[in-house]
Order: sequence, then structure tokens, then C-alpha cells
Amino acid sequence: MISHTKKDEVMHLYFEERNSAPKEETSRELIAHGFHKQATIQDFPLRGNTVYLHVKRRRWLDKTTKEVVQRDWNLVAQGTRMTTEFAAFLKEISRY
Repeated sequence: MISHTKKDEVMHLYFEERNSAPKEETSRELIAHGFHKQATIQDFPLRGNTVYLHVKRRRWLDKTTKEVVQRDWNLVAQGTRMTTEFAAFLKEISRY
């Protein structure tokens, strides 16, 4: 977490992925190569506050092949703007 803000009942939490290459890519020589566009995810309410997570995913460059490498994150449920867990929660409670 790099920063946070709170205005009225809305919290914004800002995260940047650490500069540690993916473990599955240890055989490659990677260098940090910036970030992807920031993703904003609506998360579970926290003590009555709406919560937004702002996540910047890192990317790396393979020195040999010049290929861009990134971690495979499945943070956001497909077709939604919220976390996978929150989408599953809403799906479950809508059955009652």
C-alpha cells in the first residue's frame, strides 16, 4: 500500500505491486519495465465506508528476448468492477 484517502464515507486505497519478478520466471533475466494502467476495484464496504482499491500492476522486460512479462492476476471477476470474492458473495446472497 502506497497511500490512502478518505472523504466522507468513501475510502480509496492505493497499491503498487512490489518489484520482485514472478517466481515462475526465475530462469529468465528480467528488469523492471514500469506499470500497467491502474485498475480500480470496488471492494467490500468497511465500517460503513465504500472502499475502492487502486492497483498498479508491474511489468518486467526479458533482457534476452525483449518480451514483456507480468504476473497472472485474477483480481477482478470477469464482467464486473469488483473483486472475485465480492462478486461470489453477491451471487450467493441473491439466491435467498
